Amino acid sequence: MPATSQQEARAALEAAGQLDDSELDIAAVALQFARIDAPDADWRAAAAELSAIARRAVELAAADRDADGGQPEPRRRVLARLLHGEWGFHGDSETYEDMANANLIRVIERRRGLPVALGILWLHASEAVGWAAHGVNTPGHFLLALEHARGQIILDAFDEGRQLQPHQLREIARRGQGDQPLLPPAALAPMSKRDVLLRLQNNIKLRRLSARDFEGALVCTRDMLRLAPRHATLWREAGMIEHHLERIGAALQSLEKSLELEPRGEAAIQTRELLESLRNRLN
Repeated sequence: MPATSQQEARAALEAAGQLDDSELDIAAVALQFARIDAPDADWRAAAAELSAIARRAVELAAADRDADGGQPEPRRRVLARLLHGEWGFHGDSETYEDMANANLIRVIERRRGLPVALGILWLHASEAVGWAAHGVNTPGHFLLALEHARGQIILDAFDEGRQLQPHQLREIARRGQGDQPLLPPAALAPMSKRDVLLRLQNNIKLRRLSARDFEGALVCTRDMLRLAPRHATLWREAGMIEHHLERIGAALQSLEKSLELEPRGEAAIQTRELLESLRNRLN
């Protein structure tokens, strides 16, 4: 029997899960997640759009001497022109909670999405031209950093690549984790490609949990684990959902795996307590 699109995508995620972070093609992996969540969507058309974005990014970069020479603001303008000017992508503030905003195929079709989905397009274009960029671990609102010789500039892909100043970063951090007089260093910590992709899918998982679609949330978590098989927190979350669904054997396996990967800390203590309770239910 021929493999379905979802089976092919899950196999691709498992292969990506064995790669080092530097080897990941972030947009290609996001496309595999999107194929799973929208199996009837035209993923090949989306892949062709990604290729066209990469080619055009190279053309624009080569034509801008300042950007090609390493200046961050010209680079920001080039990528903003490409993605928000020519391709017309923008943040979806009207139907923000729509799960299509976290599906890269739908984002490409609709030309709108969540901050992290648009950020993946920025990272894709940046990588195509060899410009260093990474996601920023800002709570509540995903941001980007374009690196340069003297540091980095922080951008908001949801707001057409606007550069953010320190007071604006503090406001975003305040909204994400409460009122703080100073911007915590962790709020500007660089994210790996794998963590950016997990943050994308976490939007889908949380929306399913909010809708009490626990089966769907578990499927999403399991697919995230294909990309990040050594992610202790994801194994713990899978176990918690399986516990809620009364799948005690599966919950035990997932929770034990999380402890194997992360045997110390407060989360590990809580996991051991839950494991003991679940084992007692089997006796």
